[in-house]
Amino acid sequence: MVGIMWVGLLWYFNFVQIPSMAKIPDEQKPAIAKVIAPTALFWFRWSALFTVVSGLILAVLNGYAHQAFTLQPPFRAIGLGMWIALYMAFNVWFIIWPNQKRALGIVPAEPEVKAKSARLAMLVSRFNTMLSIPMLFLMVAQSHNVTWFAIV
Repeated sequence: MVGIMWVGLLWYFNFVQIPSMAKIPDEQKPAIAKVIAPTALFWFRWSALFTVVSGLILAVLNGYAHQAFTLQPPFRAIGLGMWIALYMAFNVWFIIWPNQKRALGIVPAEPEVKAKSARLAMLVSRFNTMLSIPMLFLMVAQSHNVTWFAIV
């Protein structure tokens, strides 16, 4: 469930909130920066963490964590999906979130730093959006026995 929330919020930011910001009147933008964005980012970053943690627990309990992380057959698909998810979660916690805190004024920053931080957070978020497609495919491929992936 948290994985669906994480990817859903990722797509919301990239396909709804960011494109809509230019259409929102200036007097209403503070509500987004002070209320909506921080709340959405709270759920976004924690759903990323809980997705990774629950996935790791599942891999350990089912006995394939080592094989998946070392990309051994027949766990290459889910292993690669797990590596992509870890990279995406790293981006959320260590690039997107710190930059969003500056961009939204949660932590003090100069105007030019805020602008650069907003752009970097957006670009990394877009990159995560692109990564979400192969990550989801690889996670689903594993449970559907996609054997052609074993040759990679």
